[in-house]
Amino acid sequence: MKTFQFINKQSHKEFKALPDQIQKRFANDLNAIAQNKAPFSKFKHLTDSVGTGAIELIENGRPAYRTIYVAKFGDTVYILHSFTKTTNGVDRKAMDTAKRRYKAMLKEIEK
Repeated sequence: MKTFQFINKQSHKEFKALPDQIQKRFANDLNAIAQNKAPFSKFKHLTDSVGTGAIELIENGRPAYRTIYVAKFGDTVYILHSFTKTTNGVDRKAMDTAKRRYKAMLKEIEK
């Protein structure tokens, strides 16, 4: 069975900063993913903007919320970044953060 873990302390802090209802929804999604099931929330693949296997969980509304994870490595689902989406279109800063953490995750996996 897969587990999920945060790539660093900051990614855990970001997840905990999401509203309780959103945290619960995304945690349910991540648990489903860890059991090789599809998430309940809408999602989008971010292979081109973040890296292979990166997926964004989507909760639309005002404001909208996102959590970016990677589910492809061993038995672990890595949570890279969680944030409140405030722009229409791509949030470049958030994608850059996810991309940096994706690279850090690859280094961690190589060890």
